[in-house]
Amino acid sequence: MTTDALAPRATASARPLGRRLTAAGTRRRIRGGAITLLTWGVVVVFFFPVLWMVLTAFKPERQAATDPPTFLADWTLDSFGKVFARDMAPYLINSLTASVGSTIIVLLLAIPAAYALSIRPIVKVRDALFFFISTRFMPVAASIIPVYLILQTLGLLDNINALMILYVGVNLPIAIWMMRSFLSEVPVEIVEAAQIDGAKLRTELFRVVIPIVLPGIAAAGLICFIFAWNEYFLASILTSTAARTTPPFLASFVDGRGFFLAVLSAASTIAVLPVVIAGWVAQKQLVRGLAMGAIK
Repeated sequence: MTTDALAPRATASARPLGRRLTAAGTRRRIRGGAITLLTWGVVVVFFFPVLWMVLTAFKPERQAATDPPTFLADWTLDSFGKVFARDMAPYLINSLTASVGSTIIVLLLAIPAAYALSIRPIVKVRDALFFFISTRFMPVAASIIPVYLILQTLGLLDNINALMILYVGVNLPIAIWMMRSFLSEVPVEIVEAAQIDGAKLRTELFRVVIPIVLPGIAAAGLICFIFAWNEYFLASILTSTAARTTPPFLASFVDGRGFFLAVLSAASTIAVLPVVIAGWVAQKQLVRGLAMGAIK
């Protein structure tokens, strides 16, 4: 008798709870769908200029700057032919040399420095970190005159090696800060176990620590490569012919008569391909590396 009397009450109380759970699940799905739509909207907004640049590269020059814009154009490869007629290959080689060379040197210097600032911390580590990042406080334009005079005195103007060294100085503080964040994620117990087993400093660094933070190294290297590849100010002032890189070369397509959008888009499309390829090759390591240090 008692059980029969309580059963309807339990059923009646369970129904509102089920409805509340269903409503909460519906709200979560709606919220998740809205966030997804918003994310895709942001992606489209940021990606559309790049897509428009690529489409413009395949348009004839007369249709590249029409008002309103021409979406169905007479697609052609003439603009790419004009780019290759201007001999773009040496500029791409200079950019590749300066970017890859400076990135390798930056990583070779940043990894030991970050190791000393994280796993084997030095005295007053915050002061050291502030010193590294303070080198980025002054705009590059404020130091270009002494840099120009030094390179002129040493006979290093229009020299790709000098430009590479400058890129190392520009990107090294960022790489040290990034690598310190990644190395801080390495469990101290692993390092101590290696030391107990008799591992020396070089073995500890190259055989134990670096394999753990390899995604972070890939992320820092790719970012330094992109910064060096896209750098325009130093390359345009300190180079003229032999060491001129791709960004100043792109500016040479600007025509005072205004007939340059299609060929400039074609040259820009070619210029972004190395960065896109590098990002595609290292995408897994890049995502893992950028996620390191995000959760403490």
